[in-house]
Order: sequence, then C-alpha cells, then structure tokens
Amino acid sequence: MSNEVVVESASTLHGQLQRGLGRAARRAAEKPGAGEYVYECVRRDPRWDRQCESRGLYYARLMVDLELPIGPIAEHLFDPSDAADPDEWRVQLALDVLAGLVRLSRREAASLLRRYAEDGAQWFDALDELIWLEDPSLTAGLDALVAARCDEAELRMLIPAGHNPVIETWAARQPRIAEALARHREAGRARRPAAPAGERAGRSEAELLDLARRRDDGSVSAIFELGRRRTLALLDLAEELLPERPSRLGGAVCRALREYGPETLPWARAWAASRNGCEDMGLNILARHGTRQDIPLLMDELRGAVERRDWSDAASPIEGLGRLRAGEAVPLLKTAWTESSYAYLRPRILTALGRTAPHTAEAYTVEGLWDCEEGVRQEAARFAPLTGETRVRLQRLHLDPAEEPGIRATAAARLMN
Repeated sequence: MSNEVVVESASTLHGQLQRGLGRAARRAAEKPGAGEYVYECVRRDPRWDRQCESRGLYYARLMVDLELPIGPIAEHLFDPSDAADPDEWRVQLALDVLAGLVRLSRREAASLLRRYAEDGAQWFDALDELIWLEDPSLTAGLDALVAARCDEAELRMLIPAGHNPVIETWAARQPRIAEALARHREAGRARRPAAPAGERAGRSEAELLDLARRRDDGSVSAIFELGRRRTLALLDLAEELLPERPSRLGGAVCRALREYGPETLPWARAWAASRNGCEDMGLNILARHGTRQDIPLLMDELRGAVERRDWSDAASPIEGLGRLRAGEAVPLLKTAWTESSYAYLRPRILTALGRTAPHTAEAYTVEGLWDCEEGVRQEAARFAPLTGETRVRLQRLHLDPAEEPGIRATAAARLMN
C-alpha cells in the first residue's frame, strides 16, 4: 500500500482533519464519511514535522466520538508491507493513536498494541508506547521478549526518566532489565563534572575567540563563556560560524545568543536583510527584541512564508508580530491558522492573534479547545469565552484522563468562574 501523503485543501473536512484543526473535530459527527477520513489520516501520517507535532490523541478522540472500530488500524499495522517497508514512521502515528485509545478506556486497543509489540516490524516503538501507559497488567509476560530482543542501548532507551511501574515489574523478573535500571539510576545520581569555569573565566576575550575558532572540543565551552559574558565579539564570530550550519559550533552560537538582549538588534537587522547565512538567527532576535521599526521586515517575511507555504519560516515573524501587537498582521495570521499543515505553529498564531486582535481571537480560542496541539488547547482553556458549549468542552477536558495535567487544571480553574 502506498503511504504517499497528499495534503487536501483546508476548505475540506479531510484537509482540516489532516491539519488537526479543532473545527474538523467539531464538524466530524455531522459529516458522512468522516470516519474514513480519520482512518486515512492514521494510515498516511499527514504531519508536516512528525518529530514535534501531535495527532495521536486528536485522532483517538475522534475514533471514540465517532464510535469507530480499530479493525482498519490493525489492517494497517499488519499489512504485508510492514516487514518490507524501511520507513520507520509508517506505523508510528497508528501506535500513538492506539495508546490514546487505551487512555480513553478503549481497552481493546491495548491488545492490538501488545500484538504488534510481539509480531510487528517496529516492535520497539510499540513497547515504548506500552511502557508509557504505566499499566503492568497490559504488559505481563512481555519482559521475556524485552530481555531477549533488546541490546544494552535499546534497554537504556526504554527506561523512562522517573519511576515507571511497568519497568519496575519487569526488573523484578528479568536480571538484564534490573541491571539496566540500576545503571540508569546510578547515572542519574552521578553529578555532572564541574566545568573548568575558573580556567575559562580567566582567559581574555581574544583568547576565547581564538579557542572558538579552532573547531575542537574546547570551542563549544569557549563560545558559551563568551555568551555568559554577553560579549559583542560573539556576534562577529556568529557571522563566521552560522553560515556553516548545521554544525555543532553553529548550534552552540545560537544557544549562547539566546541570552543576549536588544544590544544585538543592529546585527540582527543586518543579518535578516542580507541573506548571508545568518538570517534565521537575525529573525529570531527580531522576534524576541525587535521594535515597531522592524514590523515591515517581519511582515514581508511572514507574507513570503505564507505564499511559499514554508511554515517553519513563518514561526519567528509570527512571534515577533504578535509581541509587537501589529494589527496589520491579522489577515496573514488567520490565513496561516487555516492553511498551515504545520500544527506546531498554531500555538504561536493563537498567542499572536490574542495580542493583536483580541475580539477576533475569541473564535479561534473556541476552536482551539478541540485542536490537536497541547499548546493550543492550553491557551484556549485560559481564554475561550465561557458559553454553554465551551463549558461542556472544558468539563470534558478537565475530566479526561488522557489530557495533559496542565490543561486539566486550567480547564477546572475556568469552570470555577
């Protein structure tokens, strides 16, 4: 089966479901064929950036609301292409949806998740989902499979940072898992070696710049020391290193420059306009510290990103225009909200709309209560106008065991008003 994704028009229910928009979740129950669109989204993962966008709980909730069976997801997981397809993302969203269904009390999804952990090509991902469900009754007997299949690196990856009852139960039965858990805890107790701050602090700015340019193990530490001092020389160094990105040193420069303030604006404006390889950093700085004189440039950047449908390029202009309360950005913000296939952008859009056009933003906060992105639901739970419909939705978010704790708490607080 082909897994090629065609993102449909945002004017269609299918296209809205692909984008994870709240308006689609609200419409789905009234639209014939909505269930097949949900399955299609699960089978052909529509996320623009699969590493940071959320869809699992969104589609799981739709499956519950539409009373959809899990049979089509099972067919997708165990399609003959599972063993032959090298795409490790082919089933990731389906597994995430199954975990969401379990959290929503659809227990039959746990059996399918477990069966795929036993027999599927991407079994490790299914195990990871089961572990994060934190229910040992769902994973009884899988400890032998884990101990037999996983090497030391894989065992380390499976162990979460905090206490996990599934791992604890497995460790009580399997010496290899117990040893991996003990090493994990020991590593957590170990103190990070103190950096030779005194040695770096005693170096002159010129010496640190020389170290940074050597491109060896000491270069990153030198860059961070320059950043700690907030020396303007780091901005000149950035012009040498940022065009080489992606690189370790370029990434270090970006992290160090996050500590700087408005003193960086002359460089940022030049970088954003010159296209010399530093423009992304320049736009990031303008988003955080720019003034109203930077609105025309940020508007041009946002307009170009929307026209190109290059949604990652839209992030910094949206943040900056929202912070500056640039009302002229509202039409573009509304277009980006509807059209963007990058759901991770919507929390920034909603924040920007709230600052630039609070009355206009109300409709988007209502829709945001059904959005796929946690950040949107959080913002919407804070600011959506209280009506009969939104109170019902806030009540559901508050009582939903699958929802993030912060959103549940915010929803509960709003219901007390």
